[in-house]
Amino acid sequence: MSDFYQGRRVLITGGLGFIGSNLAIELQQRGARLTLLDSMIPAYGACIENIEPIRDAVTVNFSDVRDQHSLTYLVRDQEVIFSLAGQVSHLDSMHEPLVDLDINCRSQLSLLECCRRENPDVRLVLASTRQIYGKPRFLPVTEDHPIAPTDINGINKWAAEMYFTLYAQVYGMSTVSLRLTNTYGPRMDLRNSKKGFVGVFIQQALSGQAIRIFGTGLQRRDFNYVSDVTQALALVGASRDHHGASFNLGHDEHFTLREFVETLSEHCPVQFEIIPFPDELRAIDIGDYYADYSKFRAATGWRPQVGLDEGLQRTMQFYGHAKETAA
Repeated sequence: MSDFYQGRRVLITGGLGFIGSNLAIELQQRGARLTLLDSMIPAYGACIENIEPIRDAVTVNFSDVRDQHSLTYLVRDQEVIFSLAGQVSHLDSMHEPLVDLDINCRSQLSLLECCRRENPDVRLVLASTRQIYGKPRFLPVTEDHPIAPTDINGINKWAAEMYFTLYAQVYGMSTVSLRLTNTYGPRMDLRNSKKGFVGVFIQQALSGQAIRIFGTGLQRRDFNYVSDVTQALALVGASRDHHGASFNLGHDEHFTLREFVETLSEHCPVQFEIIPFPDELRAIDIGDYYADYSKFRAATGWRPQVGLDEGLQRTMQFYGHAKETAA
């Protein structure tokens, strides 16, 4: 794979966001010819500083993934497209369901249609989510687990996956979906308090606030450092196998939320409190979750390389607040 991206034309939607910018930096170092599409909507985490290391080496198109006219032009001649643009707040999806539908579902269908007409041989990779499973009925969660989303976001992400699978089956297009779990690391959007607890906890720690853990604090999760996620994306982007497939990402280590905060405290001063769930969050909480990623490992050889302690250390160093940095 190290040579695959050399000179390849690659489009990343959501390319100035958290995962998109990290992927862009990695692929640029591998020699890819990158176009980054981003609407720069502040609430969705885009930031031009995210691509500062490669700013002069990539093409940036400030456009919305919902704009089919722009997409029609942008997908032409691309060899790989990573579909990372999305609305990722579960709570916002409940407050503004039609916006979530537009961004996470309709725009994915639009992207597929543009590619079918203009560039049917392109490789398409979708960033999906563990949220499609809802509350786990068994652990670890495999790809065969029942699909039962607890929020609008999960429903729309599931529909997007189905479109990707359908276009592979009916039109022979090369598509694959990765179901991401709790991704963290440099360039996270720490401005938005509705994007999941990992970013919220880190933002609270950096600002000196007490971290608020809802529920018991014993909810168990798995975590992927962003470089492991970009490696997984790059692997499937370089392969034309697995047409229409969906895979879990995950980690061999699982931690309770309280253990996550205790690990974070090794790298940044932290205070925390455990408080009851707000009603609107309790209604969509999934409880314990960790994935079985063995199907993806068997297909690609991927396995996560960065443990939580190391990953949080790298993250806090990026933001300049690791204990050894502050000392």
